[in-house]
Amino acid sequence: MPKFAPAIELATHEVANQPSEYYGRNLYLNDPAMRDAIRREAGSWLDERMARLGAEAGSEKVLEWGELANRHGPELVSFDRYGRRLDEVRFHPSYHHLMALAMEHNIHDVAWTVEDPSSHVGHFGLLALFTQAEAGTMCPINMTYAVVASLRQQGEAARPWLERILGGRYDPDIKPIGAKAGITMGMAMTEKQGGSDVRANTTRAFPIDAGAGHYRLVGHKWFCSAPMSDGFLTLAYTEAGLSCFLVPRITPDGRRNGIHVMRLKDKLGNKSNASSEIEYHDAFAILLGEQGRGVNVIIDMVHHTRLGTVAGTVGIMRMGFLQALHHVRGRRAFQKTLIDQPLMRAVIADLAVEYEAAAVLGARVARMFGGSDPRSKAFARIAVALAKYWLTKRNPNFVFECMECHGGAGYVEETPMPRLFRESPLNAIWEGSGNVIVLDVLRTLRKEPEALAALFSEIEPGLGRDDDLDMAVQGVKTMLDGPLGEGAGRLLVERLALVLQGALLVRFAPAPVARAFCATRLGGAGGHMFGVMPEDIDVDGILDRHLAALDAGLA
Repeated sequence: MPKFAPAIELATHEVANQPSEYYGRNLYLNDPAMRDAIRREAGSWLDERMARLGAEAGSEKVLEWGELANRHGPELVSFDRYGRRLDEVRFHPSYHHLMALAMEHNIHDVAWTVEDPSSHVGHFGLLALFTQAEAGTMCPINMTYAVVASLRQQGEAARPWLERILGGRYDPDIKPIGAKAGITMGMAMTEKQGGSDVRANTTRAFPIDAGAGHYRLVGHKWFCSAPMSDGFLTLAYTEAGLSCFLVPRITPDGRRNGIHVMRLKDKLGNKSNASSEIEYHDAFAILLGEQGRGVNVIIDMVHHTRLGTVAGTVGIMRMGFLQALHHVRGRRAFQKTLIDQPLMRAVIADLAVEYEAAAVLGARVARMFGGSDPRSKAFARIAVALAKYWLTKRNPNFVFECMECHGGAGYVEETPMPRLFRESPLNAIWEGSGNVIVLDVLRTLRKEPEALAALFSEIEPGLGRDDDLDMAVQGVKTMLDGPLGEGAGRLLVERLALVLQGALLVRFAPAPVARAFCATRLGGAGGHMFGVMPEDIDVDGILDRHLAALDAGLA
């Protein structure tokens, strides 16, 4: 980013008709959809926090950190110069700046330290907001948040870890957790031969002191993101079956643990975040929960990380839409500003509707994570899976359409769009790809009827207000009356997600947004691409508030 206005009068021409750089705005105050959702689901305590982070995340400094952290990715250092084993990952300073900023704003622990039923909305909102500046650092932050859900069930064994997570500050040094200002946590479940089928794992755990829950692990993990974390939840077999273990980076006697980082993944995107393949060479580990019930222990962490995938997706969508909206407002073609061209206006309005539907769904799901009653818990279980499946799958095409709004400029690396596009598929793959999520939803519908009842308790208040929504809900009920076979699973999950979004928009969003969504996503008036809008849609009503807020917080 230029520190001073660049020259526009060149030897052969004058550079004109180009939008300005977009930074120095408050990324929360310029987002009316997220702002409405946060104020509705959480109230003033989070509104103030979001505004503070929005100012920092939208600053030139932090946006540049995000760019640098992805341009200068992590490097694996296996040995020191004398051949002694290190297994360390080195990062550009910008990565450390971003991690410190994220933990200063308590994205990792706000859900557990704020005494309010909406505390998980804090995690959702702050993570979505920070993702606009940089997505990769949100992987270790989200895992650190999610691990609390599993650790707090483990009694005394987990206490030292929880004490360093809750209220902890970023401390990248490798040392025992008792000497650290704060810690981050990771997860390592999948193996080469099994992937999501963790029952196919081959890693074995052998007792060192079974009475104390101490074991040594031998095996491998195909994906271990954030390998510089201070501890990892992992799965391994004991004689009793697949079990969950906490593997510290530093052993209780002060040695580097036997976690060998074999290589870093050369990924499509998410470049700032180190993802690795590891091997356990007699690695020290602490048993969590009962032997043979490892999935039951780690599933709480998985459930909560899925909320993070939803939040990250919403953040990517927002930055993509923001860049597109700013560009079409600042560039002319065919004697008109792009935003005033009817075709472009329809595209931007359709993207706005898609984003609004994502924000209202994500915030509502997050609010139910904090509920203590059975209905809230049941809704959170099924709705986070629906949201993860649908939003993450919509994301790549959404970001592509935002990229296309820029023309050729959006395809070059000087803009944020290629990085956003590379990031856009990740959350659909992480923590269960599409088919795994569909199977989870079908299993929930079969085994937990209260989840479906909870889902419809959120849908039914929206009925009677839009004919397309009413007909779509009746269609879903007809589907549910039949057998829940896997072959139609994707269609059912898609329709459930859409009617839930439609019902929430009818209840909470501006009328033009709700009407456009129901007509195009539920009523058949839309097309296969963004920008196919019926003539009677109030495009001005959809766009006006987004355009009015575009420069909020401008210094």
